[in-house]
Amino acid sequence: MPDFVRAALDERGLMAFYEARPAYQRNDYLMWINNAKRKDTRRKRLGQMLEELETGGIYMKMKWNG
Repeated sequence: MPDFVRAALDERGLMAFYEARPAYQRNDYLMWINNAKRKDTRRKRLGQMLEELETGGIYMKMKWNG
């Protein structure tokens, strides 16, 4: 996990929510964020992941029952 993702999860108190997600979701989020070419896009994707973890019941803008 990149340091900036870990820092964001820790700062928002969302690490437990991240770790509670299935492995495929955790991997998808990290690959999706890291594969962005532009820093702005990485930041936007990170923000989406954090919001989805905070809200719960959402994965990649889709309803998820976890």
